[in-house]
Amino acid sequence: MTHGASATTALLLSASQPITTLSLEDALAALQSSSQGLTQFDAEQRHEQFGANALPPARHRPLLLRFLDQLRHFMALLLWSAGAMAFLAQTPALGWAIWSVVLINAAFSFWQEFQAERTLAALTAVLPITVRTYRDGAIQRVPIAELVPGDVIELEQGDQVPADCRLLAATGLYLNVSVLTGESLPVLREPAQQQRLLSTAEAMNLLPAGSSIAAGHGQALVYATGINTEFAQVAQLSAGTERSRSTLELEVGRIVRTITALALTMGGLSFLASLLLVKVSVQESLVFSIGIIVANVPEGLLPTVTLALALAVRRMAAERALVRRLSAVDSLGCVTVICTDKTGTLTANAMAMQDTWTSDEPLLLLAAGLCSNATLEVGDSTETALIKGALERGVDIEQERPQFPRVQEAAFDSERRMMSVLVHWQADRRWSEPSEWMVLSKGAPLELIGRCTHWLQAGEISALTEASRSLAISANDVMARQGYRVIAVACKPSATAELHESNLILLGLVGLYDPPRTGVQGAIACCKQAGIKVTMVTGDYGLTAQAIARQIGLLEGPLHGPVDPLRVIHGYDLDRLSDAQLRQVIKFRSRLVFARMAPEQKLRLVQAYKALGEVVAVTGDGVNDAPALRAADVGIAMGRSGTDVAREAADIVLVDDNFSTIVSAVRQGRAVYQNIRHFILYVMASNVAEVAPFVTMLLLRIPAALTVLQILAIDLGTDMLPALGLGAEPAQLEAMQQPPRRTTEHVLNRAVLRRAYLVIGLAEAVLAMLGYAMVWARHGVDLAGLQDLAPALLHHAASPQLMAYQREAASVALGSIVFAQAGAVWACRSERLPAWSAALRLRPNALIWAGVGLELSAFVLLQAWAPLRQLLQMAPIPSQFWWWLLCCAPAVVLVDGIHKRITNLRSVRSL
Repeated sequence: MTHGASATTALLLSASQPITTLSLEDALAALQSSSQGLTQFDAEQRHEQFGANALPPARHRPLLLRFLDQLRHFMALLLWSAGAMAFLAQTPALGWAIWSVVLINAAFSFWQEFQAERTLAALTAVLPITVRTYRDGAIQRVPIAELVPGDVIELEQGDQVPADCRLLAATGLYLNVSVLTGESLPVLREPAQQQRLLSTAEAMNLLPAGSSIAAGHGQALVYATGINTEFAQVAQLSAGTERSRSTLELEVGRIVRTITALALTMGGLSFLASLLLVKVSVQESLVFSIGIIVANVPEGLLPTVTLALALAVRRMAAERALVRRLSAVDSLGCVTVICTDKTGTLTANAMAMQDTWTSDEPLLLLAAGLCSNATLEVGDSTETALIKGALERGVDIEQERPQFPRVQEAAFDSERRMMSVLVHWQADRRWSEPSEWMVLSKGAPLELIGRCTHWLQAGEISALTEASRSLAISANDVMARQGYRVIAVACKPSATAELHESNLILLGLVGLYDPPRTGVQGAIACCKQAGIKVTMVTGDYGLTAQAIARQIGLLEGPLHGPVDPLRVIHGYDLDRLSDAQLRQVIKFRSRLVFARMAPEQKLRLVQAYKALGEVVAVTGDGVNDAPALRAADVGIAMGRSGTDVAREAADIVLVDDNFSTIVSAVRQGRAVYQNIRHFILYVMASNVAEVAPFVTMLLLRIPAALTVLQILAIDLGTDMLPALGLGAEPAQLEAMQQPPRRTTEHVLNRAVLRRAYLVIGLAEAVLAMLGYAMVWARHGVDLAGLQDLAPALLHHAASPQLMAYQREAASVALGSIVFAQAGAVWACRSERLPAWSAALRLRPNALIWAGVGLELSAFVLLQAWAPLRQLLQMAPIPSQFWWWLLCCAPAVVLVDGIHKRITNLRSVRSL
């Protein structure tokens, strides 16, 4: 038994039976608590005794094994093999160099992965995970980790139960215990003591940690926390479950396999060709084939992918979007439809009372406030606005509540669209007729008015005729056209303590306004430009939803105009549509508003979009949104107003509940994919230039312009940092000026291969070989002469003077590739814009500047430091060839710019 379990047992020693079978008073006494909870001093003492209310940290794969994982993927195994071949070819220096590449690459990949994991772990601390707890007799918001046995907490619909609890009071409370039982249907929970011992999941008066409140609300007594909860045992069983691989990870794996196959094929063919055609020795042929293999391996691919994902997660966090699943970063780049809530997402979540329609405002506001569960500071935004609005108009609900004690409650649900309470009604000047009980109701106007038979007019109760009913509905429409959320309020005196929501008396309407968020209109416009459909899905009245949609630019038309039936679809109209008809509606209309939507209808809408092949992002905040969040390709929960259940079901949590943050997250998702594509383009282009010396050796029977060590110097010494700069490119504005990429589109597509092999790579290869040829021409050796010298140079049997010329020529070829790559990195920043336009329009990237600076500095160091120059078999470059190197960068930029110009013109003509 753990120390925490022993301490809990000590607290319960006064009880002679399990907590489920105790009365409420005995349960509180057993935990040395009261209905007002603990004092702050007692809570702190118990926190020291029991520890934090948190699960033990998940067990991770040991660091050593995780490092070894980086040494055995396809590309690592390929380089291990190439190093072994170098040892067989009796070139140990080359073998050690190749193996060093594997180790350095593995170390960098491991470090990036470790940092990414730490970043994700740190971000979870940002989520506002608190619980309403009684401390020193007052309700406070306390971090869940600070809960202790004996705490008394308040729970409502959508909350996750933070610890094992005994229910003290409940109103229509239904619990989702699927985390323990697998049963998805909510079960009723009541506070009454049990007569027999049942399991935690089965006992009617227990709320196990990890379960969630599906409906209603209640008050509960914490009796077990942290590792002593039943949920902790379940969590430990699932701790070793491996996550599925994301689409991006699968795509990178495909690229690795493709490049590996290409490298092995070219290496094998070069070995046979050099052995049979060039007639070099087996040892030399093996060295050349190793060169081909090494030249085709993008050593920085995996660390760059990890870096791109880690930076995207950090940047999204800085923009208030917390990623819970890395796969969502990739999916965001493919999103074609965003189904978004209105309140708090498109609006500022600053609900305030704007207007009332009533003949007796004090009574209207009193009834609305008493039929609420919020306080001035804590609760649903609509109810809090009612309480604050009433106070501003002279009705202090918190002072009034003790005079009208609540007896019963019928909680709000999405089908009735209303809430009612039964209260003791004392003699009150605001209600002339004496009554012991009073039913108070508030809810959606059309639904609530439909349950009313009378209305209060000039202090008199009159029958609600068709004319007066139409008058009330017209008043509702006038408010709704201004974008107000309209709440109807009614009452009914009762001679018995029974709550019936019929034959009500309409007291009036309250208009609440939540203004659009700053920046949402621009975000909507950005989505349109990016080819993303935005659909508003709300439970609000159609006129209210349309008014807000027009204010933010989602819909066109006059702000106070009638409902547009082609754009605003009500839930009851949706029910009349078959699945095929619904798909037709959403297929050909890009800007839609779905009003008065029930949770099951929201799920149906998401499924309809997905059936059309759309990639759907869905926002949600309530427990009823969880099915739609799970069904979506990207589920996005609200961090401030969202429930725990919604956050658990989501892939991304918005800390600020802001629609603009979704657009920023989509931009980051697109940037990750683009950055990886740009990096691969850059690396493969240099691979073409690195392979070219060996191909020309076979075709023209000349010496190889580069050695394998020189290729490694490019890949690891000069290319790596600019490549990482491309992988860390900030999200560019142009990312949102193109339609979403298709989910079937590969990173390594025809356009990338064409640019890498036939444009940038070919340009670099030509520049490298021209530089190599010019050095020999300077020494009076033409192609025929070079072919004659090839056997002696290949077998290292040439004179020292000729070997010095070969090193000089190789140095210029190497420098040509390095300087060409300095231009290529700028060309690769954009798929459409020439480098000179991209430099002006794209955001500056300090990492690329630093990478290029270090790349050129590294080459200068190779030239200046004699020991390193000798190791790589290089020679000082004659001064007259430095101008050639300086021309290589702009030459590549120019060639790529011409190609982009031709491609863009073809695209325009094809439209």
